[in-house]
Amino acid sequence: MQVQTPAAAGPVLSLDGIVKTFPGVRALDGVRLELHAGQVTALIGENGAGKSTIVKLLTGIHQPDEGRIMVDGRPVTFPTAQAAGQAGVTAIHQETVLFDEMTVAENIFIGHAPRTRLGLIDRRTMRDRARAILQGIGADLDPDARLRDLGIASKHLVAIARALSIDARVVIMDEPTAALSHKEIAELYELVEKLKRQGKAILFISHKFDEIFRIADRWTVFRDGQFVGEGMMADVTEADLVRMMVGRSVDQIYPKRPAQIGPPVLTVAGYCHPTEFEDITFTLHRGEILGFYGLVGAGRSEVMQALFGITQPSKGACRIAGDVRVIRTTAQAVDAGIVYVPEDRGRQGAVKGLPIFQNVTLPSLSRTSRGGFLRLAEEFKLSRDYTQRLDLRAASLDQDIALLSGGNQQKVVIAKWLATRPRVIILDEPTKGIDIGSKAAVHDFMSELAAEGLAVIMVSSEIPEVLGMSDRVIVMREGRIAAEFTGRDMTPENLVRAAVGIDRPARGEAA
Repeated sequence: MQVQTPAAAGPVLSLDGIVKTFPGVRALDGVRLELHAGQVTALIGENGAGKSTIVKLLTGIHQPDEGRIMVDGRPVTFPTAQAAGQAGVTAIHQETVLFDEMTVAENIFIGHAPRTRLGLIDRRTMRDRARAILQGIGADLDPDARLRDLGIASKHLVAIARALSIDARVVIMDEPTAALSHKEIAELYELVEKLKRQGKAILFISHKFDEIFRIADRWTVFRDGQFVGEGMMADVTEADLVRMMVGRSVDQIYPKRPAQIGPPVLTVAGYCHPTEFEDITFTLHRGEILGFYGLVGAGRSEVMQALFGITQPSKGACRIAGDVRVIRTTAQAVDAGIVYVPEDRGRQGAVKGLPIFQNVTLPSLSRTSRGGFLRLAEEFKLSRDYTQRLDLRAASLDQDIALLSGGNQQKVVIAKWLATRPRVIILDEPTKGIDIGSKAAVHDFMSELAAEGLAVIMVSSEIPEVLGMSDRVIVMREGRIAAEFTGRDMTPENLVRAAVGIDRPARGEAA
């Protein structure tokens, strides 16, 4: 479905035919976007749809490879963040860097403070302007207060005031309510209405459909870096948007083999963390691939890190092969038979500077040493056995892991943990940032592991991957398990609806 409704006036800012490519990834492929004065445009899409790249292009962090950015119908370029600001484009990010030792006014005007004739910071003017901006958004804050003395909500208002401290015509709000309470969210809605009345063109990025339908006037959907459709919110339903977000089929790069599901291997009951997740309860079986899906900030990785002993839950119990275990360190997790392949393989999974074979054998030194001395031949044999199974492409096992492609680095990290002979392997975004061929190899090996009886947890933001490889899917939202799906209920629409919190009949659908 694509709805096109002409605006009363032309767009303040528009993108046309935008292409942006990073090494091995085409992040944006000919997309378009229009932002109109006095209107909120919701940019909607899955993780990886290209929303963050658009924000970076509009704020001068990246530049497009092809296509045009236009302000009032005239082509412009934003070679720097300063250039974007001078053109009237500003952004309110989910996480804005603020400085606790500086005052409210200093934080608001950092980098563009008013100056005296002598070039010194004009502190009186800066305080007066800061006070006016704060009053304009309904923030009763002292411009001279130190940021360290303010609460989280007040700091968020300072971040908003900083974004509005330039003469903004376009305001980008990127997941602005992620860390706010219900009261603070209501206040943000009031601010959005004020900005609309001032004629600002607002780009609103959110995974929460209730927010989108509450404040947006227009919608634009991206999928896999491509433009899917645009229109007015009054003419679309939640079901329409969900279908446009996930309109893909699972293809042959997901070679899931029939698995013989066995008895429970891991049982997690009531796992809680003070800030990251609450009441996580599930069971994992021998030979099963259990998928975990959710949007950014849902708490999936945080749960997995607790299971691996990186962090500790405040409550809850873990049972492995029938035995209750207290896992407080990664060593205890490995001893219990749980291993974790992290999403950020560069910083958390691989040791740059070491050769491939040493990366593989690092957690298994007791098997490759005698009398406190490492046996090089056994290290090579162990690493060769597991890297060959994963079809590693490398000049030799002596090669520095830093010289490998992303996909081959991922294979080394997986081989490292498989060499410990685990019962449970947790794969966090196992194919993130790797090419199609390497994805197929990782997926094939996952299926092989499950067929051999290993229990697999796969955390993924890619719906085709989750549906193509999982026997069962758990969906998380805001630190909780929102839903669990098996069989015919494992559909893209069901996963997205649970992830964004649509737990009622979508608008336009029968109850």
